[in-house]
Amino acid sequence: MRTMDPRELMVCAAVAVAAGLVGCFAVMRRMTLAADAFSHVALPGIGLALVFKLNPLLGALFALLAGSVLIWAIEGKTRLSTEAITGVIFSVALAVGSFTATGEQLIDALFGAPGNMTGTEAGFALLAALAVSAFVLLQRDRLLLSLISSEVAIASGINIANLQLSFLIAFAVTVALGMRYVGVLLMGSLIIIPATVAKRLARSIDGMLTISIGAALTSTLVGSWIAEMMRCPSGPVIVIIAGGLFFLSLLRP
Repeated sequence: MRTMDPRELMVCAAVAVAAGLVGCFAVMRRMTLAADAFSHVALPGIGLALVFKLNPLLGALFALLAGSVLIWAIEGKTRLSTEAITGVIFSVALAVGSFTATGEQLIDALFGAPGNMTGTEAGFALLAALAVSAFVLLQRDRLLLSLISSEVAIASGINIANLQLSFLIAFAVTVALGMRYVGVLLMGSLIIIPATVAKRLARSIDGMLTISIGAALTSTLVGSWIAEMMRCPSGPVIVIIAGGLFFLSLLRP
């Protein structure tokens, strides 16, 4: 049985922390359903990357970033909700991806398959995860204020449009980074479920962020370990662990 080396564990933990932080604001923005659909936008990028023999992570990241900008642009010009726009983009991306994506590598990208990481891949993933976490923590107050009252946020000098775009990009990067461990189809679940657990148990925003990070870390590390022992894709196991934590949280009155 292959064991994860310290480099992989470090990246795995960093991605889980980013997912926990981003998930809190995704839940507060009521992006619960949109978050899962949004992760499917990566499918065409993964397919094209495999066709041109590139790293699927690059294809997923490009497609997700393009999807983020497109959703932001449409949202700014219409009164449609983020969930409605994401649903349209998701449907088109899934249709396009069905023509381009095939093969065993695709299954690994969709459902997660931790393997030997190159130094470049590990370095990029770690830096990107740290950047996402830093963005959420540094912009926490602005993100909260924009959720509570956009009018007050604008009056305080916050550029709501740019902040929304930045958050969508952070979300997209987090989904792409989770491809290795959870797979892009299930990464939305890892972002949303720990945050949902935290929302139920926490009594403050600091508590929500802390619990969400803890739940994401537990799900990812324990799920990856179990998947290694069972020699199966890690994504479904990680999400099952996260789901178990959610149901345990329901035991609290």
